[in-house]
Amino acid sequence: MTKLRTLYDRLILAHPVVVLVLFALVLGLMSLNLHQFRLDASAESLVLENDRSLAQYRTVNQRFTTSDDFLIVTYSPHEPLFTDAGLARLAGLRDELAAVAAVGSTNSILNVPLLHSPKLSLDTVDEEILTIDGDQVPPQQARDALLSNPLYPNLLLSTDGGTTAIQVNLPTPSAFFELLEKRKQLRAKAEANPADANAQENLAQVEAEFLALTEELDARRDATIDEVRQILERHGDDAVIHLGGVPMIVADMIRFIQNDLSTFGIGVLLFLVLTLAIIFRQWRWVLVPLLCCSFTVWLVVGYLGWAEWPVTVISSNFVSLLLIMTLSLTIHLIVRYREYQHDEPDAPPATILSRTVSAMVKPCAYMALTTIVAFGSLTYSGIRPVIDFGWMMTLGLAVAFVVAFLIFPALLRLLPPPVDQRVRSNRRPFTDHFASLTEHQGPAILVGSVVLAVLCAIGVSRLTVENSFIDYFKSSTEIHQGMITIDNRLGGTTPLDVIITDDPPPAGAATSDTAAADDPFAAGDPFAEDDPFASDCDPFVEDCEAAESYRDTWYTYRKMSQLAKVHEYLDSLPETGKVLSIDTTLDLLAQVNGGKPLDALQLAFVPAAVPDDLKGILLTPYISEEHDQARFSIRLLETSPELRRQELLDRIRQHLTEELGYRDDQVLFTGMTVMYNNMLQSLFDSQIKTLGVVFLAICAMFLLLFRSLKLALIGIAPNLLAAGSVLGLMGWLGIPLDMMTITVAAITVGIAVDDTIHYIHRFKVEFEKDRDYLATMHRCHSSIGRAMSYTSITIIAGFSILVLSNFIPTIYFGLFTGFAMLMALLGALTLLPRLILLFQPFGRPGTAD
Repeated sequence: MTKLRTLYDRLILAHPVVVLVLFALVLGLMSLNLHQFRLDASAESLVLENDRSLAQYRTVNQRFTTSDDFLIVTYSPHEPLFTDAGLARLAGLRDELAAVAAVGSTNSILNVPLLHSPKLSLDTVDEEILTIDGDQVPPQQARDALLSNPLYPNLLLSTDGGTTAIQVNLPTPSAFFELLEKRKQLRAKAEANPADANAQENLAQVEAEFLALTEELDARRDATIDEVRQILERHGDDAVIHLGGVPMIVADMIRFIQNDLSTFGIGVLLFLVLTLAIIFRQWRWVLVPLLCCSFTVWLVVGYLGWAEWPVTVISSNFVSLLLIMTLSLTIHLIVRYREYQHDEPDAPPATILSRTVSAMVKPCAYMALTTIVAFGSLTYSGIRPVIDFGWMMTLGLAVAFVVAFLIFPALLRLLPPPVDQRVRSNRRPFTDHFASLTEHQGPAILVGSVVLAVLCAIGVSRLTVENSFIDYFKSSTEIHQGMITIDNRLGGTTPLDVIITDDPPPAGAATSDTAAADDPFAAGDPFAEDDPFASDCDPFVEDCEAAESYRDTWYTYRKMSQLAKVHEYLDSLPETGKVLSIDTTLDLLAQVNGGKPLDALQLAFVPAAVPDDLKGILLTPYISEEHDQARFSIRLLETSPELRRQELLDRIRQHLTEELGYRDDQVLFTGMTVMYNNMLQSLFDSQIKTLGVVFLAICAMFLLLFRSLKLALIGIAPNLLAAGSVLGLMGWLGIPLDMMTITVAAITVGIAVDDTIHYIHRFKVEFEKDRDYLATMHRCHSSIGRAMSYTSITIIAGFSILVLSNFIPTIYFGLFTGFAMLMALLGALTLLPRLILLFQPFGRPGTAD
């Protein structure tokens, strides 16, 4: 250690200008790619690269010619909608939206087929289709036709006819799917033969092309949404208009996070500056920590840009956490420096600085390593953004440690701070009150800790992993108001698809083994001999030999009756809004058929009877004859207080398998709802349920660092209580875990570990002076306790500004980070020293050697 200290003094402390110049070159190098730093809130950012749910989602969209890439404009006019003037104003808005460059098409009550005419029948449906756009349909007749059609009410038109919707379709170019498939094939090839340099090179090129196209599409989407909003603003005098849809939710989430990173990032820094100025009252002790924090974030952000490593909704918190960790390191260095100034006010600044670095490098290294272990647990998650978050924090903590022990001393060598007169005084710091409390109220602290632990356990047991997108945004935001309108009047917000698989292709039909292997839906024969619906002959077909070929189609009385039962059940659920399926189409055709349900023969001819230009509306979104699948399109009500995604999916699956007789492998759930729910469940499994493993790893780190099992167990206690307090509080308050708040456990552990390590290390050093546990505790509270309190107060004050965000997860992050700091500080100043006094892990008290 002596040699390392000498080398450090010669290379770093003796040449601060050289260190700063070289560091400036590194900063400049990282600045070259700062512009490539980006946020990503796409579907891919919420799952693993080869996640099955994402593959299923894309496959279903291609098979059933559907997509969630559209905006929804809700339009509630101040004047009656179904008048010539009202429909003309709606048409004007629709035409302006359709003229936007990236818009492929629009759907509204103006262009959908009314299918309402006295002459309309199954035989004349092709000739008698009317639309408001193309035919002189009286407004009231159009209203009646739309509301009597089972397809449009609560989807394009509210049931009272007062609110309508315009679907603005934003088609994804075919090049995106071509590159996606090409990337998938090259990844498989590269994984099969990692030594194939050509495959690795081709993969890198395709991934670069895919990234460039994705960024282009993201920029186009944002520009399109901005242009759409400008159009809607011009029509705001005629109606109450809201904008919704998955692309808009993604864009607004990114916008809120970007605003928080910029606006609130500056606000946090200002709060930190103000708090540091109040605590230390010297400009050096404000400037130096501020520069260290800024340099750490600068380097990590620059590296992420250089590596083209996008930041997601979850990992966007890494900037705030890097500020916390770097600030914690620098404040501990500042307080230790000032302690040496107090002990030897006449010592040269270089000597004080060298002693400070020497004394603090070990506990700070321990802190960094143990915190890396805490955040490293995130890399074992099954969710891509959480894995990224873990690696980013691991990298950031290493950078923060290097910056603290390179730049901090280099700056102080050039700007040596004068001795603060307050440092010379022997006034009692406020942390001594905690020492007195620990000394005189030890039993109460232990009893209170046990009671708190019980309350935390109860609170943790009440935690859920359910949340609604609408809960992410304040009620004053446009996205919140738009979701409420869509939920209440237009059938729900979040898409969920239920896919039912029927018979496989007939024996002897040509199939592709490769396609079957790649198909995420590939399974065995879904209609085995024990299928309760399989029969030798359809009761509505007299010729049983003909029935064999007839049974190969979905359009049989038996199968449609069974799908109708599924539709009826899904529509009866309180969490579901609009449900669309082939049953909706059959209800519509029954109306066309004079109100009579279609018989078996008419059902068989439905594909031929429906005009080609209506098949994309009535048939292909719900039936895939090629793949023997039927689709039920559901919109979930985000505002429903009964919405519990996992419980809902389990309930639907149970009903379909136990009540309606489908096998488990015949039922598939997909859509944004499924991917979001899978992410939450995986987060819960990987983080909450394995939290014990994380604490075991930290305990092992303590054992390695302090070489005492008793001390390791003592050190883990306040960490457990701090993490449990945050999670327990969330459980008691009914705040669900989601994609951001679920990382609070790892964050809390990382923060609590810092205080524990610093306090134990200082206690061990101070104890050797007189081997008096009580006196050592008082000295530690006056020294390291002061540094811990300064760190906590500064961070709590800085992050309190996050409560002003419009993004609710950011507010929760600020509040729970502050609460975590408070609980970690209280645990380290009360429970930790009390346990040390009680169990005496440093040996028996006595006289120092």
